[in-house]
Amino acid sequence: MTLTYPDDLKYLDTHEYIRLEGEIATIGISAFAVDQLGDIVFLDLPEVGAGLEKGEAFGTVESVKAVEDLKAPVTGIVVERNDDIVESPENLAEDPYRDGWLLKVRVDNTSEVDDALSAEKYRQMVEGE
Repeated sequence: MTLTYPDDLKYLDTHEYIRLEGEIATIGISAFAVDQLGDIVFLDLPEVGAGLEKGEAFGTVESVKAVEDLKAPVTGIVVERNDDIVESPENLAEDPYRDGWLLKVRVDNTSEVDDALSAEKYRQMVEGE
């Protein structure tokens, strides 16, 4: 898999990404994280209506190698969950940025995204530059 870091996203140092459109944030995990985890076998995500707190764990991703907590990049309420990816988590490797999103969240305070890394800063972090 070619590791890409789309410029329209912001990234956390814990490898989640966020795409903010108005007050709706699409949250997923980066191609780098998917690559590091290897074969993903299980996703545990909150239901629609659940609240997220920035910096807190909101679910887990499990691979044949490890179980990792997913950290919320923003505070808000889950308005949509990608049930297709929950049912077939192995598909995350195909396109983590488009079809492989995890949650859509109505954000309480969009300025929370300001702390996140740009695509270039995230790339430098994960590629060790």
